[in-house]
Amino acid sequence: MSTANGMNYAPQGKPRPVVKAGEFPFAAMSLDHGHIYGMVNGLREAGGTLKWVYDPDPAKVKAFQDAYPEARAAESQQQILQDAEIQLVAAAAVPNERGPLGIKVMESGKHYFTDKTPFTTLEQLAAAKTAAKATGKKYAVYYSERLHVESAEFAGQLVHDGAIGRVIHVMGLGPHRLNAAMRPDWFFQKEKYGGILCDIGSHQIEQFLYYAGCKDAVVQHSKVANYNNKNYPELEDYGDATLVGDNGANNYFRVDWFTPDGLSAWGDGRTMIVGTNGYIELRKYVDIARSASKDNLYLVNGEGEFKIDVQDKVGFPYFGALILDCLNGTELAMTQEHTFKAAELCLQAQKQAIRVE
Repeated sequence: MSTANGMNYAPQGKPRPVVKAGEFPFAAMSLDHGHIYGMVNGLREAGGTLKWVYDPDPAKVKAFQDAYPEARAAESQQQILQDAEIQLVAAAAVPNERGPLGIKVMESGKHYFTDKTPFTTLEQLAAAKTAAKATGKKYAVYYSERLHVESAEFAGQLVHDGAIGRVIHVMGLGPHRLNAAMRPDWFFQKEKYGGILCDIGSHQIEQFLYYAGCKDAVVQHSKVANYNNKNYPELEDYGDATLVGDNGANNYFRVDWFTPDGLSAWGDGRTMIVGTNGYIELRKYVDIARSASKDNLYLVNGEGEFKIDVQDKVGFPYFGALILDCLNGTELAMTQEHTFKAAELCLQAQKQAIRVE
């Protein structure tokens, strides 16, 4: 989902500040994934003030400062962590470095906002839980396929308003374009990226827990494969899983790196939410062969069939809620329990996955 400078896939919305300029200074570091641009966009649009940027690669820092000229280049991580003004650090490090970096950030007295997947091992998750509890700081995760997609946000509002009754099944489809030549080396090293279910599968499990209102779930079955990229032997280009939530709701999701070149978007991401009184389908990024517009939401219930245009109408309330949570000690954006549970389940799905040859 990233390009050379990461900007092409960075969602932007209308500014909806929840604080005044200077009231919530934050910093960015570890610019290893282009998602850092979406994370920063969301925080800035919600009123956050970007003060610092740090990465050991000067080229990444320059590209970032070209996009955000107000960001001052720090000489080290420590310069940012020692700045008492900084409330939060946003980072998109190599996946297996995200957990340890988060602990360092929280122990410095700052909240941490990381790209997904937030961990690559259960041991990292356990350590972060301990640190979050000890420091009282937030370990927030950019589950962007829900948090930074307007149709996904509106679907949550419809579900919570009872538009389709009790949710009994969520199906998530998360195909991505590989763009292998543009990917860094770590992308193909399993120890570093964690596996496909751990990585992009984390989006799907988070959405299931949210839409179905689950506090927990059991991974019933999962599998992974490398079907068509044998020149990258550690890459998993396909994965799927089935889960059952603690309230009886069911989930199936599939993730892969098989978006064809002819598709006008990076992936035909879809979510279907089935309730006792209706269903919702999200065609998030494209409505193939019909419209290049994104955020296509279809609703069917007892009142009829509806296509609802939500693009540029819903916004991205997560970021403002996160800022206020950091300032007020609340959990309006996402509970820490939910954040960690989604991470735990994707790690479990990855760990028990059957390898298909």
